[in-house]
Amino acid sequence: MNEATAQLNNYRQSPRKVRLVVDTLRGKKIEEAITLLSFIPRRSALPLQKLLTSALANAKDLALPTEDLIVKEIRVDAGGTLYRRRPRSKGMANPIRKRTSRIRVTLAPKK
Repeated sequence: MNEATAQLNNYRQSPRKVRLVVDTLRGKKIEEAITLLSFIPRRSALPLQKLLTSALANAKDLALPTEDLIVKEIRVDAGGTLYRRRPRSKGMANPIRKRTSRIRVTLAPKK
């Protein structure tokens, strides 16, 4: 296997918001993707930048050529959900769902 992977579990932001940033990275060269994330003004940009850097370090450990690596696959799945309650009138309570994300990155040499 000529692929390097990295994953981030239980990131405390909803997958829907993280996917907005992730969709800009698919198929890009790794250096371009890391640089691009430094200009995106979203909260998930910095953790994604760290995750791509970690995947690049994993690729170096596997002795993959790092100059032609691309982001082959990047997935954002739902993680666990924290349930909280918000008080309402007449003694009722409404649920609040604090969602988390699991992000998985796969880097591969360009064919």
